Amino acid sequence: MAKKGNRIQVILECTEHKTSGMPGMSRYITTKNRKNTTERIELKKYNPVMKKMTVHKEIK
Repeated sequence: MAKKGNRIQVILECTEHKTSGMPGMSRYITTKNRKNTTERIELKKYNPVMKKMTVHKEIK
């Protein structure tokens, strides 16, 4: 039987793009260790629609 790990998949969504009102969206999927990182994560990722690095926050 496979044991359940502490790593879960999370979706990161651009915060600047959401507030700008531009069409489309920028989302990334990554994993995090839920034991070490209990709060929601924020990473700077590239937004191809806005063509610059922006802050992406974990959703859901």
